Amino acid sequence: MEKKNNFEALRALLERRDYHALQAALAEENEVDIAEFMEELTTEQATVVFRTLPKELAAEVFSNLSPENQEAILGAATDQELSAIVEELYVDDAVDMLEELPANVVKRVLKNARPETRKLINQFLNYPENSVGSIMTAEFMDLKKSMTVAQAIAHIRRTGEDSESIYTCYVTDNARRLEGVITVRELLIAKDEQKVEDLMETDVITAETTEDQEEAVARMMKYDFISMPVVDKENRLVGIVTVDDGMDVMEEEATEDFEKMAAMAPSEKPYLKTSAFTLAKHRIVWLLVLMISGMITGGILGKYEAAFSAMPLLVTFIPMLTDTGGNAGSQSSTLIIRGMAVGEIQLRDFLKVFWKELRVSMLVGVVLSAVNFVRLIITYPGNEMIALTVSLALFVTVLLAKTVGGVLPMAAKLFHADPAIMAAPLITTIVDAISLVVYFNIASALLPI
Repeated sequence: MEKKNNFEALRALLERRDYHALQAALAEENEVDIAEFMEELTTEQATVVFRTLPKELAAEVFSNLSPENQEAILGAATDQELSAIVEELYVDDAVDMLEELPANVVKRVLKNARPETRKLINQFLNYPENSVGSIMTAEFMDLKKSMTVAQAIAHIRRTGEDSESIYTCYVTDNARRLEGVITVRELLIAKDEQKVEDLMETDVITAETTEDQEEAVARMMKYDFISMPVVDKENRLVGIVTVDDGMDVMEEEATEDFEKMAAMAPSEKPYLKTSAFTLAKHRIVWLLVLMISGMITGGILGKYEAAFSAMPLLVTFIPMLTDTGGNAGSQSSTLIIRGMAVGEIQLRDFLKVFWKELRVSMLVGVVLSAVNFVRLIITYPGNEMIALTVSLALFVTVLLAKTVGGVLPMAAKLFHADPAIMAAPLITTIVDAISLVVYFNIASALLPI
């Protein structure tokens, strides 16, 4: 409520064109909140607000804006303003911005950057998409092992303003090879005359520039790092991945997995900023695949048409069987996909997963079948064999559904496919077909049809 009131007050100052008061009010706000406020304005209004911000605050706000608003602001900026924006941004934020902009805007931005900044940005842009190199920042705190604690602290004070993170410092030699790591906390509690070499940790966990960003961030989260060093093939320190970039990667990967699990092609834009045509295009492919695969179920039903005619009551239990099987398979696949995503389950655990899901499915299947058998005896007295048939089919369906749901995501990973595609929609389609075959085979064996 307080934020809403603040936004209304800022909007009122903007509409009155009281830019001096607006600048003072914005200086009291957090950069994330200012960016959120600007997202609610028209492009022209957002550009005006941006121009009232102090240079340092403007860069921080800019990195939190949507690509659309960034492009609009850059398009309206003078060459001098462009240069100021790109020089104030951290390199990783500048790279993120440029990756989203049209080529003509990128050329103009790079043209107005200093030569050393332009060289650094171009280096980052050349790293493969979704690699660690594409998300790292080059603004880190490096020390030499020959420094004393007093010299190291003086160096941090002198150069720390240009570093994105100073809590963890990295010790390098003259060839920029990573030799160790030490925290500011360790420096502050050590004696001034002690050497960095005697205090640093030499067993450093790193990421390589070309490594997949998801794997690197998972390792970063495992060890609870605030930042993690990024090295090249020769173990030279080229950058760091900070925790905020790690969180962005986790959000992107989680969103992508959710979309795949819902049978949609991943989208990089927010829902409200994606056109209806694009959303339809992302959804139609999987819907077509599932629709065509669903015809298999119709084919199975057609094959057992004689069974329907002989005993129509059997048809009434099909929705219950297919729904229960689909839900059971989805439970297993969701847990396994999640476990694989966070590193709890590896491919080498295949047999363990299979055995566990088999035991779980047997326990669940027994309970569901028993309850179903009692319900059918009460609901349809005198049809004990039908009750037994449906209950046995339910038990086998749950058994197969949970086992298939647990195993298929791991099989997808084995063949270098994304396990998320083996989620609810696909599992349900597969299980539906299996459950119908099981059902009618058991019915043919136990009933006079």
